[in-house]
Amino acid sequence: MPNAPVNTASGQPDVAALARLTPEGLAACLARELRDATPHDSATPQRDEAVAIFRRYLARYQADIRARFEKHELKGAASAKQIAAFTDVLVRGIVDLALRATVTPGTVGEGTQENRSGSNLVVAATGGYGRGLLAPFSDIDLLFLTDEGNAHDAHRLVEYVLYFLWDLGLKVGHATRTITECIEEARKDTTVRTALLDARLLAGDGALFAMFEARYIVACVEAGAAGFIHDKRRERLERHRRFGDSPYLVEPNIKEGRGGLRDLQTLYWMCRNTFGTRHVTDLLAPDFIWMGILTEQEAARARRSWDFLWTVRLHLHYVAGRAEERLTFDMQPVIGARMGYTRHGRQNGVERFMRHYFLTAREVMRLTHVLEPAVLRQAQGPVAIAVKPDEAMREAGFTLIDGQILPERGISFDKEPLKMMQLLDWARMRRRPLHPLARHQLIRWERRAVELREDPEAARIFLDLLCGEAPQIETTGRRRREVAMPSDSEAQVMTSYEQHAPPGHAHWLHILNETGIFGRLIPDWARIVGQMQFDTYHVFTVDEHTIEAIRIMDEVASGRMADEIPVAYELVKGLHSRRALYMAVLLHDVAKGRGGDHSEIGSEIAAELCPKLGMSGEETETVSWLVLHHLLLSHTAFQRDIDDPKTILDVADIVQSPERLRLLLLLTIVDMRAVSSRVWNAWKATLLRELYVRVAEVLAGGLATTERDVRVRHAKEITAEILAEDGIPQPDIERFLELGYAGYWLSFDHETHKRHARLIRDADAREAPLTVEVLPLPARGVTEVTVYSIDVPGLFSKIAGALALAGASIVDARIHTMMHGMALDTFWIQDTVGSAYEETHRLTRLSSLIEQALSGQIDIKAEIAQAGFGHMPLRMRAIHVPPRVVIDNGASNTFTVIEINGRDRPGLLHDVTAAMSRENLQIASAHITTYGVRAVDVFYVKDLFGLKITDKKRLEEIRESLLACMKAAEAQAKALLDAKMSA
Repeated sequence: MPNAPVNTASGQPDVAALARLTPEGLAACLARELRDATPHDSATPQRDEAVAIFRRYLARYQADIRARFEKHELKGAASAKQIAAFTDVLVRGIVDLALRATVTPGTVGEGTQENRSGSNLVVAATGGYGRGLLAPFSDIDLLFLTDEGNAHDAHRLVEYVLYFLWDLGLKVGHATRTITECIEEARKDTTVRTALLDARLLAGDGALFAMFEARYIVACVEAGAAGFIHDKRRERLERHRRFGDSPYLVEPNIKEGRGGLRDLQTLYWMCRNTFGTRHVTDLLAPDFIWMGILTEQEAARARRSWDFLWTVRLHLHYVAGRAEERLTFDMQPVIGARMGYTRHGRQNGVERFMRHYFLTAREVMRLTHVLEPAVLRQAQGPVAIAVKPDEAMREAGFTLIDGQILPERGISFDKEPLKMMQLLDWARMRRRPLHPLARHQLIRWERRAVELREDPEAARIFLDLLCGEAPQIETTGRRRREVAMPSDSEAQVMTSYEQHAPPGHAHWLHILNETGIFGRLIPDWARIVGQMQFDTYHVFTVDEHTIEAIRIMDEVASGRMADEIPVAYELVKGLHSRRALYMAVLLHDVAKGRGGDHSEIGSEIAAELCPKLGMSGEETETVSWLVLHHLLLSHTAFQRDIDDPKTILDVADIVQSPERLRLLLLLTIVDMRAVSSRVWNAWKATLLRELYVRVAEVLAGGLATTERDVRVRHAKEITAEILAEDGIPQPDIERFLELGYAGYWLSFDHETHKRHARLIRDADAREAPLTVEVLPLPARGVTEVTVYSIDVPGLFSKIAGALALAGASIVDARIHTMMHGMALDTFWIQDTVGSAYEETHRLTRLSSLIEQALSGQIDIKAEIAQAGFGHMPLRMRAIHVPPRVVIDNGASNTFTVIEINGRDRPGLLHDVTAAMSRENLQIASAHITTYGVRAVDVFYVKDLFGLKITDKKRLEEIRESLLACMKAAEAQAKALLDAKMSA
């Protein structure tokens, strides 16, 4: 409901009377002012004057509720209830005006009472408004209910009410129907059925509304609860897919996302439709205790979750000034501060606030797991064909109800906490879902899992849940027999209560995490539950990202991702250290948020934890090493020149073992893929595969990386053979072979050398000063741009600027000056979604912009400055990315390596390389990576004389110059954007 700005200086209501406005007081004030404003010869005041009166009071009660809410006098749900109560008075007053304004002249008088009672017409609140809760900018949902013969009069009144509400600046959702039409629409559309379930009389004929309620209840009973619940579950599934299947997304939708308000409301609707309205008395504090499943303490947690979500939602609306439901990066620190979250230890306020949100979302999921099956059983009745427990299961203390596993009567998790792990073990072995009562008992007694930290049987079960093979055989007694998958009919029965447990290990880790057992069993895990990283690179919280990585690992191991990640599928086939790899995936980020290097701290945690879980000394060492170096391959492939021999030798020196190299590459792949599907692409796969092959070659004792001359000669020989086969004259072949320095021959494959030879031959024959060639490489996810030009200072910077203007992102570059003074620069670029440019018109535009930039037809610097942060959503500006320049002289024997960290924006690469040109630096290669809004650009450079820069004073001058350039360019871009926004 928008806060319509009004000037209340004239005609302002009495301040004393409005010191604490109540719905009753609002009704009295409205009635008095409307009466005073009504001329003696009219039934209503002038429309404009009436609208002004309502607008003043609308602004007053909105401001009053907001002030009380922001002073923490009212909580979220209580504020929403107050807004709905005041809106009731507003709507009733407008309906009363409409009745007086639309009655036939002459009827006002003795017959007025009947007409003004709304005979044969009802105005009812529906949807969220019908439930008596309204967010500040939510729609007001109204149902105008008429009888069959009152359509014309109803139309006039409906029109008056709607136009009046719109004049007040309110958003209204409305429908005009008869009772029969309501029932018919509800039968066809579950959304309508849900909205009418909460219909509440506001004004009009009470008898007509009572008739509607009676007929509607009968219709709902006849339709049955099972169909309604099925539709709501399907609707929820589609909603989760649309707004995010995980409750742990770092920019969650607090209303529609998983674990949000709508999930609680769905439970409410299921209960209300199944058990009747008398059981759910007040949605302000959902009361599920009567079902006999929740304790008072658990119900109190549910109420706190409800109120917390409503409080966040109201803050979102007030800060955004609109019906905003997504908790975006720019909103998170503002709302966290408004709710009183401040820095505590190493955790800042926004991280503490978001952790509270994610734990609340987990509480909502717990509630769903516990309550929904109970509602389903009530609606559908017991399962007709249910699997019975076998003797071994009963002997272990477990049984089956409706095909779902739970402890036998008399089994107490409080007294025997190991039974919690054994329950999950049997569920995995028998491939049976947990009964909701079993899940509830796990949640209730999760704190007892503390006693299992040194228990070898609990450790064995945990490792089986993490990475155990699918069970196949069992002998007698407690040993496991052959397990058959449930039949189709059994699976259908189980899915009516709970989704059939998938065989993946991530399923069991989710259960351990959601019940809280995981954090009790492994204290270090508890520290990352619900922990977000305030950046735009990671999509999930740390715990959810880790479990997602385990899921990806399962997909890779089973071959289900062979098409997407073929290199990983090939590697996993001959793997010997399966348990170590899964444990490394589990622990690779376990030390996030502790300050310091999370890889080093995580490695120490792994070294201490793995023996407690029953892993051997060799496995422990492998896990610890993998966690310590889990960023090595990605850092090297994306931020270093893998054509530099020293780069390969340094990695080989750290890895030392082919098996460790395989493990490390698999860990790198699943870690990246679990961040987001958008993070992994064909280009990154290509770089990692090339790095792996080169390091594996060294580890296998093949061609030594240091034999540079041998490799150069080999590349030239093969290129000469290919060119000769293509009919290139021998003198032209010899000339081309003499043009490139050693670095050139080691930077490209033979097919690329062949293309370059043709390009140079054709350009030199035409005496062309500039040649641009673009080649899409969709299999690698990039487009290759080759520029053959007269070498001039700042060439790289101009090309980078032209590509930025085209909207392209450079992911890698090789800069070569040939022996005859011409530059042969190669850029690999992607579009804004991380794919190759393939369309002809886009390729033509790329070439044209580069040619215009190098010929001086466009002012690159001015165009880039105008772009500013234009491509970046405003919400991303909340992420602070301080500029940073790191110079590394140890990464290469022949080059100085400069690493630039800063906020990604159009022209960043242009600005940085222009500054390098001013510092007389020669760029040999560039490697560009982005992590959300953070760009990491790495350059291999030499000085003007072609030498590595070693003077410390000179290195510091370069660093300061680049840093100043970045700060100035970013400040200019920000100022331009601010000017655009203010305009």
